[in-house]
Amino acid sequence: MSQYHLAEINIGRLRAPVDDPMIADFVANLERINALADGSPGFIWRLVGEGNDATDIKPDPDDEMMALNMSVWTDPQALGAFVYRSDHIGVMRRRTEWFEKLELYMALWWAPAGHTPTVEEGMSRIDTLRRLGPTAEAFTFRAPFPPPDDQEAPPPVLDECA
Repeated sequence: MSQYHLAEINIGRLRAPVDDPMIADFVANLERINALADGSPGFIWRLVGEGNDATDIKPDPDDEMMALNMSVWTDPQALGAFVYRSDHIGVMRRRTEWFEKLELYMALWWAPAGHTPTVEEGMSRIDTLRRLGPTAEAFTFRAPFPPPDDQEAPPPVLDECA
């Protein structure tokens, strides 16, 4: 069993403020999707702000429209099942209604079991992935890396399609 868990951050620039009617369906789905994540096999932790979501946490003080989500999972398979093979996929398919298209919106990395990632850490992983491409420090589902205590194992191949 690995001494590491999979951390993830995903970011997006909202097309309108979170309280705008354009974003209402996104906000209306947050509680349901967060509960789905919380109850999913392999789920360990997710970032929560003042409410039961992270909509009030701003990763970039100079960009009020930037939103984020962070979570920790036992492994890529557990996160992939939630993201691509649960009711979460319906919300993901609608993301262009609520978010601008970003070249890079997600980063994955291995965190020691029991570690709670910070927003700064997550944003740093996005930056690392942007600058260097996939590395052991920050990677994607399409270009995964094994946990540090299992470097000899070949990286799993994950299908992003539902």
